[in-house]
Amino acid sequence: MSRQIFANREAVYVVRRLSALLLTIATASCIAASHTASGQAASQRVLLALSKRDHTLAIVDPDSLHGIARAPVGPDPHEVIASSDGRTAYVSIYGFGRYHSISVIDLTTQKALPDIDTGALLGPHGLAFVGGKLWFTAEASKAIARFDPGASKIDWIMGTGQNRTHMLYVRGDQEEIYTTNVNSASVSIFDKTAPPPPVSSQLKLDWNQVVVQVGKGDEGFDVSPDGRELWTGNALDGTLSVIDIPSRKVVATIDAGLFTSSRLKFTPDGKYVAVSSQKNGDLVLFDVAARKEFKRIPIGTGAAGILMDPLKSRIFVSCSPDNYIAVVDLNTFKVIGHVDVGAQPDGLAWAVRQ
Repeated sequence: MSRQIFANREAVYVVRRLSALLLTIATASCIAASHTASGQAASQRVLLALSKRDHTLAIVDPDSLHGIARAPVGPDPHEVIASSDGRTAYVSIYGFGRYHSISVIDLTTQKALPDIDTGALLGPHGLAFVGGKLWFTAEASKAIARFDPGASKIDWIMGTGQNRTHMLYVRGDQEEIYTTNVNSASVSIFDKTAPPPPVSSQLKLDWNQVVVQVGKGDEGFDVSPDGRELWTGNALDGTLSVIDIPSRKVVATIDAGLFTSSRLKFTPDGKYVAVSSQKNGDLVLFDVAARKEFKRIPIGTGAAGILMDPLKSRIFVSCSPDNYIAVVDLNTFKVIGHVDVGAQPDGLAWAVRQ
């Protein structure tokens, strides 16, 4: 029976990934066509960067690397995400679980809008904007939730039962959700294809959670472009964990020697994984296929947020202790510029005007 369940899951997974891949290809084709036709798509794209010390969101021209504007946000901002139309930015106001708000910025007027009060969902942190809605973790409340901007309300909450539910990834089809749970040394995988409840039950069950144990202090993570692997950076034991998503199992543990790792991101081609560390002056790249360190790129004295630039083969890295964002060329693996967005930069995101 267990073999049959696994086979069914694998088949469903393959179909979904194929559908998602076709959607991605179609979307990429449309974007490419738009770039060619108008020649203006790049100008519609801006870099969003947070300053934790100044409590501001910087809006930056990614071509000139010069700031366009700065808008105020709440105290202790950590992560930022933009709406799909590129008109609104959302910033999690964290406070290590003390706060319960998300700042909202109108990117057209570059002014602050009223905050989202998350109420009893304390410590908003990880963010995603998928399906027209804002998804976020509530670290101190051991939960993830979803905010509907159209209705101006939180319309869905799911508990994780894990300590410090920190970062978040929502798959494009909204059928799976992944989180890192720092103090539980675990990853939660939520699958919307849970088996139906017994006929006699009145409970509507539409999500199933699988908890996968990884290294201690797992914080930053990412999902490979093909959707088959999830990598975590484990800040307390200096390792990286590799999860095979279809089987829900750790298939490799890499002794990276990266204590206090902060963020982890795949390069757009899926060839490398980039890892930043709060107390390490290098951006470290790992070869995904070989599962070993590939290169160390000196960028400062420590780093947090990482953002890939698929259009220009660059990596933006928030060097928080150095008060700048380092720009790394993925062709030469060298720092080619710095961006001033205020003191102690952290969360980064793209906003693309539709």
